[in-house]
Amino acid sequence: MKIDPRITELAGNIVNYAWDLKKGEVFYVDMIGPETRVLGQEIVRLGTLKGGVPFWHGFDDNFAKAFFSGASLEQHKKFSDFHRQIMERVDCYVGVRGGNNPYDMSDLSSEQRKLKDEIYQSEVHMKTRLKKRWVVLRYPVAALATMARMSQEKFEDFYFQVCCFDYAEMSRAMDPLVALMQKTDRVRIVSPGTDIEFSIKGLPAIKCDGRINIPDGEVFTAPVKNSVNGFITYNTTSLNRGLLFRDIRLEVKDGKIIRATAPAFQKELDEIFNMDEGARYFGEFAIGVNPYILEPMNDTLFDEKIKGSIHLTPGNSYDECDNGNKSSVHWDLVLIQRESHGGGELYFDGKLVRKNGVFIVDELKALNFG
Repeated sequence: MKIDPRITELAGNIVNYAWDLKKGEVFYVDMIGPETRVLGQEIVRLGTLKGGVPFWHGFDDNFAKAFFSGASLEQHKKFSDFHRQIMERVDCYVGVRGGNNPYDMSDLSSEQRKLKDEIYQSEVHMKTRLKKRWVVLRYPVAALATMARMSQEKFEDFYFQVCCFDYAEMSRAMDPLVALMQKTDRVRIVSPGTDIEFSIKGLPAIKCDGRINIPDGEVFTAPVKNSVNGFITYNTTSLNRGLLFRDIRLEVKDGKIIRATAPAFQKELDEIFNMDEGARYFGEFAIGVNPYILEPMNDTLFDEKIKGSIHLTPGNSYDECDNGNKSSVHWDLVLIQRESHGGGELYFDGKLVRKNGVFIVDELKALNFG
């Protein structure tokens, strides 16, 4: 079978750039959905040529639902422990997601969702995978094209454009933003329905330049845990637990979310923020800069990289930027500040650095990518 050369290019980027795979290293190719296999096979082929040792696993969402919809607490613990041990034995991980129905888990009960998030998601993916060299990406299945409101052909062109971006160039352009954030104390975000301020002093700024998520394009840090004050209204929809949330508004005092509202699914929203104590504090602040991703499509891997966006994330902080907040929740909620979405300003220590999604500070203008 002739393979689309763009698939080979993407597989090569994962093996050679994102992982920088070394001879003798074990790599895990985790595939969801039958259409992901062609990319998985190319990753295995190229990784083997570099001297790596592959482990692969593939299933579709129906298998996951068959388990998560009926498993007991004890079954969840054993399932999580089994998958955690696999993850601990590998050096590199890639998750290729190509499920056909993003809403397939929407009818899990509240208790079933909680067990899945607190046991499997937290123990296997938040605590173990993140210690590896890991990449997560979607595959351009028809369901994803539908979410993006594009034809299949147009979406595939878009997908490979953003996934095969020159991330080395992006990485260089990010360096001045990293340097500026490292020197910054106070951040203020102002947009319609939003005026929120916090400190990032003493916390690292980390560029996401194609070595973890694909597509990529963000620089992230974390707020000082108790420093966040104000209110924020996210102007993109967000798919969580198979439910489509919109117009989420958070009111925050001394770091804690004291009120969370949304026009729909208020009960489920409250359940998320009551999951544990850390769910009502923030674990990440990030600035999106990918020039090809302009509109939300209800997929976090794309939406959090939108040009001219920020995401201020309730829940768990990452180990490499640990502000002390721990939670089984990590919810990347996105606010787009480009003029077409209502505009907005981003201030560092009282200085305006980005207006209506466009960087206006000279050393950051390269991140506007034209």
